[in-house]
Amino acid sequence: MDKKTILNDIILAYRELIRERYQYQSIVDHHDVPDSFTEEKMALLRDYFLDYIYPPPATRLELDEAFESLTNHIDNPAQIIRILLDSGGLVLRYGLHLPKILKAGLKALHSFKAATQLEIQLVEAVVKQDLEAPYSSEDLNNLIRSVPRSIIHEFIEDTLVLFETLHDRKLVKKIIEIVNKLISKMKKKPDLYSEEEVRGLEVGRDIITEGDKLFSKLTEHEQDSLFELIATIERETIEGIYG
Repeated sequence: MDKKTILNDIILAYRELIRERYQYQSIVDHHDVPDSFTEEKMALLRDYFLDYIYPPPATRLELDEAFESLTNHIDNPAQIIRILLDSGGLVLRYGLHLPKILKAGLKALHSFKAATQLEIQLVEAVVKQDLEAPYSSEDLNNLIRSVPRSIIHEFIEDTLVLFETLHDRKLVKKIIEIVNKLISKMKKKPDLYSEEEVRGLEVGRDIITEGDKLFSKLTEHEQDSLFELIATIERETIEGIYG
């Protein structure tokens, strides 16, 4: 079986793992959540994971292409910062905080890169173990256990950085405004910035924007509880897998 097919099967298996992990009744039975945090609101969180953080293979193809162009900006945001510094309005509004705000937004998207690194390791583990798809939850956990703990730890911690950014309601509004301005300026200079670069930022903006919509549907207390809940569940997942 070729590695692309294996990767697609791993993505499907991991999506099922997420569905299991964020089942409302299981969470209520094992964690302290506000009474107002309904099954409907939990479904919003689960769907956000499945739609924007770990989407199906067909959608991942577009994300792979978009984030490949965004990777350079995530690793070295100096070029983007220079563009923004040319925008007098944003400089006046945010001053010296402008680069810091942008870096926070780019860092929040680092989870996608960490997921890619984890997937590469899992594909190699499938090849080594000669495992046949479809992969059960037990299969996937065994595969993850064969990967260095530092890799899954980085993936989960980077995912939490995204939610930590979304939890900062003032910061996330600033990030969305800045990225929108950046996209607008880049579109006006097609000779300098490719469609792929612009699309990468648009995808990143959409992930943050949709996460912002999720948090906006919650009370302040629910927002605090949600962030703590995700952190607890994801870290307990590591402990459960590696013992």
